[in-house]
Amino acid sequence: MSSDRIIQVERDILGKNDRLAAENRARFRADDVLAFNLVSSPGAGKTSLLVRAMSDLMDSFMIGVIEGDQHTSHDAERIRATGVPAIQVNTGKGCHLDAAMVGEAYERLRWPSGGILFIENVGNLVCPAAFDLGEACKIVVLSTTEGEDKPLKYPDMFASSSLMLINKIDLAPVLDFDLARTIEYARRVNPKIEALTVSARTGEGFPAFYAWIRRQAAGVKPAAAAAAE
Repeated sequence: MSSDRIIQVERDILGKNDRLAAENRARFRADDVLAFNLVSSPGAGKTSLLVRAMSDLMDSFMIGVIEGDQHTSHDAERIRATGVPAIQVNTGKGCHLDAAMVGEAYERLRWPSGGILFIENVGNLVCPAAFDLGEACKIVVLSTTEGEDKPLKYPDMFASSSLMLINKIDLAPVLDFDLARTIEYARRVNPKIEALTVSARTGEGFPAFYAWIRRQAAGVKPAAAAAAE
């Protein structure tokens, strides 16, 4: 296949995905749902972070989770154990969720109205950056065990994210992790990215994360109110 043909196929795939993402976004807005797309490398701690957040936030918000992995339903089972509904999406050889997968999974959640939807993407800092799922924003999770240079190595992911959660901050002292350099690298590729440090193990930093979520929720107008303006 020629390089021109490859480029055209990629454009067709992304174009179709963007149309479906727009449909998802309209559906979320109509249902007054705030959707976050969580992205990271494998093992950064997205699921552990969500498990802790579910337990703390479920009394304040209606919450649902769409879990993306190539195989197994382990992560969805961990979420469901908190009492929060979760749909597992297995992508097989696919390295990311797409808008069609998310739309189908959202139908299965049978959302009544209002609340927060967390979409935990497949562990990968490359492909998910290119695929809009209809989310309000991406949250990239970077663990201290990965080192400081991931924002420079995978700039598209950090450029497309609104928030960087630096997880496993409790390990930073023993890893000789340079927090200031990590944030500086992230802001080279995205000057507007916000950064928070958390530990899914100890709970450090989670109140600030919850405050950030509440600010995002406060900034989204219910569909009925927006239509009346």
